[in-house]
Amino acid sequence: MANLSRRDALKAVAVLPFAMRPAAAAEFTGLIVRQAAPENLEMPFASLADWVVPTERFYVRSHFPVPKLDAKDFKLVVEGHVANRLELTLDDVKKLGEGTRPLTMECAGNGRVFLAPAVRGLQWAHGAVGNANWTGLPLGAILDRAKPKAGAVDVVLAGADRGAIAADPATPGPIPYSRSVPIAKAKKDEALIAWGMNGGPLTPAHGAPLRAVIGGWFGMASVKWLNRIVVTDRPFQGYFQTMDYSFYTRPTGPDPETIPVTEMQPKAAIARPGPGEVLPAGRPVSVFGAAWAGEGKVAKVELSVDDGKTWTVVKPDTEPKPMTWVLWKHEWTPKTAGPAKLLVRCTDDRGQTQPEKRDPDRRSYAINHLIPVEVLVK
Repeated sequence: MANLSRRDALKAVAVLPFAMRPAAAAEFTGLIVRQAAPENLEMPFASLADWVVPTERFYVRSHFPVPKLDAKDFKLVVEGHVANRLELTLDDVKKLGEGTRPLTMECAGNGRVFLAPAVRGLQWAHGAVGNANWTGLPLGAILDRAKPKAGAVDVVLAGADRGAIAADPATPGPIPYSRSVPIAKAKKDEALIAWGMNGGPLTPAHGAPLRAVIGGWFGMASVKWLNRIVVTDRPFQGYFQTMDYSFYTRPTGPDPETIPVTEMQPKAAIARPGPGEVLPAGRPVSVFGAAWAGEGKVAKVELSVDDGKTWTVVKPDTEPKPMTWVLWKHEWTPKTAGPAKLLVRCTDDRGQTQPEKRDPDRRSYAINHLIPVEVLVK
């Protein structure tokens, strides 16, 4: 597929058999159904076209069914280890300030389908990630009004969605979805409370009327349908902080300890050409995709067309900024007929580069090892 532009790819993906529109999701366009109920929908990564992913094509991650909330009756409660307990309407929250900031969000299990042996969980490919313009205010503005007391440690973000997990380990009955961020992260400007997305209001599937957006961290921290904030004076030990969304670390030797999943890792992925695509020898092909780097900036993107034997630095199409992805493109003219294996890797501004192989201690999260794309040149 020579000289394939991102716009051409967006049109081409409409005919792909897996790019199905869920019958119950009229607000979405061409997303892959990873789970029908609750809805978990993936953007076909081959459709990547713009720096900002349109709301109707942004991936959807839901742990429980979408709660039925009325913005007119909505209340955000802020309590716990604070001097001032707050009950804020949506209008109260909006009066505290408003701004718009682009931030990239990635599901912690993005890329899980590439793990071998297979693991349980939603089998995302590359498309559980996206960049959006989020409208709201810093979480810190709300915390300033609540006035956390001395010794505050964590800020727990809880959603209005509830349900029971039957898998091992099971939950003790229905629980809300909740995650925490350390007080220091919660006070940074990239920790947002958002009511808008890409110039419009949040949709129900994306967390309306209010959600958290924690820049630089995996999406499990960006709690949707946010209706409760609890400041604690000890580390939060909730189900989705310890039993789920955690992996192993070995800080003092071979004995593993569990820690919560937090910051996104340096990662680049190829949107096109896709696996198994047939490319013409001697004709230029646009190889393109995206790269992101958690709380840092993308410092370098490198492409290999010979299974990692040699690497070429590719120039991003967009200026690297902290906590947002860059799009990149490289014109490649394959000269030799036969199979070819393409790889791409990202290095961030702290010198961290995507690893060649998977770290099994990460369980089924933070998947950023190199994923080859095998094509055929004819």
